[in-house]
Amino acid sequence: MVREKRRENLCVTVPTLFRCPISMDVMKSPVSLCTGVTYDRSSIEKWLSLGHNTCPATMQTLLSTHTTPNLTLRRLIHHWLLHPDMSPSPPLPLPPATSKRQVREIINGSVSCDSLSKIVDFMKASEENLKFIAFSDDAVSKFVEFFGNCKEIEVCELIVELLDLILSENGAKEKLNSLILKSNKDSLSSFLLVLREGSVKSKIKSARILELIALNSESQRKIAENGGILYELYSLIAVEKDRLAIQAGLSALLAISTSRPVRKELILFGIVKTVGEILSNTNTVRAVIEKALGILEMVATCTEGREAISEDEKCVVEIVRRLMKCSNVATEHGITVIWSVCYLARDRTAQEKVMKVNGLTKVLLVMQSDCSVSTRQMCRELVKVLRVKNSKSCLASYETKTTHIMPY
Repeated sequence: MVREKRRENLCVTVPTLFRCPISMDVMKSPVSLCTGVTYDRSSIEKWLSLGHNTCPATMQTLLSTHTTPNLTLRRLIHHWLLHPDMSPSPPLPLPPATSKRQVREIINGSVSCDSLSKIVDFMKASEENLKFIAFSDDAVSKFVEFFGNCKEIEVCELIVELLDLILSENGAKEKLNSLILKSNKDSLSSFLLVLREGSVKSKIKSARILELIALNSESQRKIAENGGILYELYSLIAVEKDRLAIQAGLSALLAISTSRPVRKELILFGIVKTVGEILSNTNTVRAVIEKALGILEMVATCTEGREAISEDEKCVVEIVRRLMKCSNVATEHGITVIWSVCYLARDRTAQEKVMKVNGLTKVLLVMQSDCSVSTRQMCRELVKVLRVKNSKSCLASYETKTTHIMPY
């Protein structure tokens, strides 16, 4: 009887609200997606790192992969863990550390590390608080203006975090595009400072902001003209080992490198070799592979890019290896690159590399798959070129083996 009672005491019913929808375990660090669904941070970050762009619970496509800490739920879980025998009915949430009145005073007063930290914490506390700042023209304008004049890395990082939070709201990209790129303040220099001296997280957020405010050709040109920013974004994929940093750097480069001069500059930096290294890494996730191949497709539009791809030791081989093994998007990027160097440029070195790794068979498989009309046409043209290359190779082999035969 006593044992049964002890067993009953050991059985604790976990409220469904406290379980992560992915792991089904009690959440340690609950964070919410833009869909409103809350997950444990480690579980949702793993989901996103695999290249998914949907909410696991609702399967809605995510407009943003930004996560917001669910502080209220975290308090409830903490309270429940301390008193698991009590009713799971939640206690009243604690009031936010900073009130709206205090936030208005900060906005109207001077900006400092301490005041910015309070604003960031205030925004993270709830969706309502986030919207309060995001839709306040005075607040956003003041922070961007201060950012343009700031040379202190700690303050710049806090403003970058603040701007990154705002970007999840409707109309924020257009507002920040106007404030950052169309004002007289040199905000791009402050982004450059963060990309050079900031933490990895701050660099990722800076790259994401630059990507999202590059809304048109004029914006892309202004960002890319700052040579320092272009190089630091390249360094993000060439030097950093963090997957999210590499992905953010590739995304930003894809967004701003729309002109031929910018692409040529990236080629001089060594973008082709760097992407070849990324593709050769067996641990590279789908999202990074897709963007890496997108970069190669972009640089393959110019002669210098095609030459660099053909000459690189790993690039062509790794592209062929990734065909039909990652995703439709990656395969279509890959076919376009191979078509550019083998068919458009008729580069013999590239053709030989493709043939050595059984590229003709891969291209035939892609042609028979559910690919786009344009990709299928490129496959047909590649097959013609590669078959000619293959027949010449066979003929050369035959002639070599029969030269010793002399007629009577």
